[in-house]
Amino acid sequence: MNSDSMSTKAKRAFGKRVKKAREKLDLTQAEVSQKADMTVNYYAMIERGEVNPSFEKIKSIAKVLKLKITIL
Repeated sequence: MNSDSMSTKAKRAFGKRVKKAREKLDLTQAEVSQKADMTVNYYAMIERGEVNPSFEKIKSIAKVLKLKITIL
């Protein structure tokens, strides 16, 4: 598996986890994006695994969704 497909797989997996956490808290994409200080379109792209968010964006999302960040 090349690095591009690994990156795509990781982005999709992250997006799925974020979406699941958002739904568990019964929040809309608009609510999370506003609290995390990003556009709803960008946040939706994160959930779909289409973009590679910065660490700062990941931290903002994690704070809103009450998630812990683990770095391997």
